Amino acid sequence: MGSLVSNKLIREPLKKGSSIDHLEYVDSTPIIGREYPTAKLKDMINAPNANEQLRDLAITICERGVVFFRAPQDDLSIEEQKHITDMLGKLTGRPEGHGLHVHPLYNDPNNLPMADGTTDKNIYVINSEAAKKLYATMKNRPDSSKEPRDLSREWHSDSLFENCPSDFSFLRMQDTPATGGDTLWVSGYELYDRLSPPFQRFLETLTATCAQPVFESACRAGAYEVTSPRGSPLNVGYEFSPSHPVIRTHPVTGWKSVFAGVGLHVSRINDVYSWEDYMIRDYIMRLITRNHDCVARMHWTRGACALWSNICTLHAATPDVHLVEGIRTGVRASGIGEKPYLDPASTGRREALGLPRF
Repeated sequence: MGSLVSNKLIREPLKKGSSIDHLEYVDSTPIIGREYPTAKLKDMINAPNANEQLRDLAITICERGVVFFRAPQDDLSIEEQKHITDMLGKLTGRPEGHGLHVHPLYNDPNNLPMADGTTDKNIYVINSEAAKKLYATMKNRPDSSKEPRDLSREWHSDSLFENCPSDFSFLRMQDTPATGGDTLWVSGYELYDRLSPPFQRFLETLTATCAQPVFESACRAGAYEVTSPRGSPLNVGYEFSPSHPVIRTHPVTGWKSVFAGVGLHVSRINDVYSWEDYMIRDYIMRLITRNHDCVARMHWTRGACALWSNICTLHAATPDVHLVEGIRTGVRASGIGEKPYLDPASTGRREALGLPRF
């Protein structure tokens, strides 16, 4: 898959090489996702051309949105998982001084340790039971209502509450029930391309406030310090309400994507009336629910991995593991990219690739 090339762009898109062409893969859908059924990430980082392979993997992730490694990656250490996540960003132009994210509530005593009993500031342990304790101060928690849950609240991209949000994330599932807990990713590129040209131009003028007051309330309730800095000198203190563009440009591909238009971390669309804010966010959510061909779904198996670009995807976990026996536990590392921007010279994915609009 090619990338847009134009001298007018703020950043020249990167071209993928052929270093990982030998790996067996199948695309999850024509639009989003790619699965490597047999490849081992350990082999990739031990190869003589490891950086070349990681760079090509990073560009593949940015073009496909998310990639899956199905074969168990149990031989990969936590340090190696962190190294891969960090290099994906460094090899594709992450700003100097930016690295791996540190969760704001890392100092919380309710943070779940990893399987070996240790903690790591750059690793967030995914566990539904631990999350209930960690976010006990969150108002209107999805599971606090007596009504069926609105699962549209699950959609998000990682660290959108930071001035500089996450670029790449890498989740490895250590344990999972035989069924339940699937994760879905939707292509922000395709959501943008499903908008009419006039509505594209309108949304390109908008920003959104992405506030998460739960972090400050949790720290004050637990009497501990918020973690700071968090992967960037721009992510400090209690600065958890940045404004981000509703439509942004992916610096690696040069393609436009719906970014801060909907989801868990978007508190409101700026500079419009309340009802207009509701209509815009509701319409973008309808684009997700009415266009499931834009979605890739991962049924987790033990040791499987997902690596994705938060710049051009939103994802949502399926909260149904309470219906089955077993605990869903994973370890995630995330990098921190640049401050989001919209490049007026960029285009949508379909236009860049010469694809029909529909």
